[in-house]
Amino acid sequence: MSTQPEVHEVDEQTETAVTRRTAELAVGGVLALVAILVMVSNYQLGAGWASDGPQAGYFPFRLGLAIFIGSLVVLRQAYVSKDRSAFIEKGQLRLVATVLLPLIVFVAAVQFTGIYLASAVFIGAFMIFVGKFSWWKALVTGCATSLVLFWIFEAMFQVPLPKGPLEAFFGY
Repeated sequence: MSTQPEVHEVDEQTETAVTRRTAELAVGGVLALVAILVMVSNYQLGAGWASDGPQAGYFPFRLGLAIFIGSLVVLRQAYVSKDRSAFIEKGQLRLVATVLLPLIVFVAAVQFTGIYLASAVFIGAFMIFVGKFSWWKALVTGCATSLVLFWIFEAMFQVPLPKGPLEAFFGY
């Protein structure tokens, strides 16, 4: 048996980034705000009972009220519990950011380049930077995927998706 005191090294992978309490307070607060928005907008539509039955906002208003009450319960429980356990650790948060930040850029790029070019770049960049594939495999896969999606949606199903200058250059 060792008499040495245990030394706990702080591992960057297990360091807490967000506590469970913080996450529950944030979710409860956002849900409360959404519920208030739902209630106000449906009250303006008419949330009462008319001579011919419920008005347009009758049921959505009550649903918003139920969500609001539920969010207040979540907020109270989170505030009282003082739970400081990890909701997400820094290593996990880094993995989420690895996907979320490029996805935000992709969604913004669709507005300017169209969905097919943005998808090809998104897939290729993910393959290179996250998957560590060679550039030529990423280029072939990104382009092939976008061409197949173009063929499926535009030619076969005739569903127009957002297009950019590249598609306009080819007459679409």
